[in-house]
Amino acid sequence: MKREGNLEAPTRHPLDWKNPEFYDQAKLDVELERVFDICHGCRRCVSLCGSFPSLFDLVDATEDGEVHGIDKKDYAAVVDQCYLCDLCYMTKCPYVPPHEWNLDFPHLMLRAKAVKHENKGTSFRDNLLSSTDKLGSFAGIPIVTQAVNAINKIPAVRTVMESTLGVDKNAWIPEYAPKKFKQLATKSSAWPVKNGTKTPGKVVIYATCFINYNEPGIGQDLIKLLDHNEIPYELVNKEACCGMPKLELGDLNEVEKLKDINIPQLSKFAKEGYAILTPIPSCTLMFKQELPLMFPDEVDVQLVKEAMWDPFEYLIARKKDGLLKEDFKEELGHVSYHVPCHSRVQNVGKKTAETLEMIPGTTVNVVERCSGHSGTWGVKKEFHAMAMKIGKPVFKNMANNEPDYISSDCQLAGHHIEQGMAEAGLKQAKMMHPISLVVKAYGLAE
Repeated sequence: MKREGNLEAPTRHPLDWKNPEFYDQAKLDVELERVFDICHGCRRCVSLCGSFPSLFDLVDATEDGEVHGIDKKDYAAVVDQCYLCDLCYMTKCPYVPPHEWNLDFPHLMLRAKAVKHENKGTSFRDNLLSSTDKLGSFAGIPIVTQAVNAINKIPAVRTVMESTLGVDKNAWIPEYAPKKFKQLATKSSAWPVKNGTKTPGKVVIYATCFINYNEPGIGQDLIKLLDHNEIPYELVNKEACCGMPKLELGDLNEVEKLKDINIPQLSKFAKEGYAILTPIPSCTLMFKQELPLMFPDEVDVQLVKEAMWDPFEYLIARKKDGLLKEDFKEELGHVSYHVPCHSRVQNVGKKTAETLEMIPGTTVNVVERCSGHSGTWGVKKEFHAMAMKIGKPVFKNMANNEPDYISSDCQLAGHHIEQGMAEAGLKQAKMMHPISLVVKAYGLAE
């Protein structure tokens, strides 16, 4: 007898993006219809994002209520609502591999985005927003940074940005830092290496675009955590964007170019026995999952995958090795902590919550649901309202018990939640990244 789906752990197949058939529109449409027909018969994922309600509305509007009646050009309405959070694959779908139906909805949406990009279907706005290194060139030039940050706060300018670029005038957008993380950070430390049975005793920090260009203080706090626990660290000297924004756009050739910059440097550290820490979960996931699936035969990509750690995954493993200090000096009170989608997909458990719960005088309200932001998707004019709608249950749950702090490993989600709570009239609390909260608890905050 055949077993029903989802009774075994889901497995992902490599992304066959180098195959010319991957970009064949007719073949893509056949696969979209096959998968959409399965989704229509299940409808289990209807509450996750806008893709599934959009699909079911299209089905219900046909004459016979079946997928084959949908005009193929309308498939784009489903694809555009997907921001590759992966939750349908990881938490809902009963037909993922090894099930014989072999359904990987996020990677099918990625294929559709890649075909669109290959056919020059992506906008100037989307190409610009996904070019994080180019946008980040403002950072570190104090006069330019101050001017850009000030201009972006002027309502009239935001209205112009909305009409010309399609960036929603009400969406939170990050400021640029007057100094980059690389300009502020000490490049290395000289603590003796103490390997544990579960953890390498030395760390290299892949800072990420957001930490380097927008909020370098989080990176500085990560260094404080490592120093306090006497863990030697180094910084990746010349890193590029991890490629997640370009992946979400479907620009897979650009993802490969960025991979070719990052992997040689990161694999060198992996071979030397370093743990690689990335303070933003989307970037961690890129090296743990997406690049290994895009380049399954590249040994160095797989080495980096094995050496890549979420910071709190590393800290909890360090604790199990008996090598993490628990000399916390400050209570945090009540913390509402949001687990980002790209943390959940890593399958490492709630390691951030475990760390926060170690702090005396601290209670943690864990909210495990998509905030709706998803990188650049939530700031776009056509999607911002949907991003706020998806986040409503999160905003409400984060306000439970009137927290002293709200926090998310994804700082973009944190700001999105902060905005959503304010717009909903919910009691405000200070928003801090979990790394910064632990630094505060150690008494290391300035």
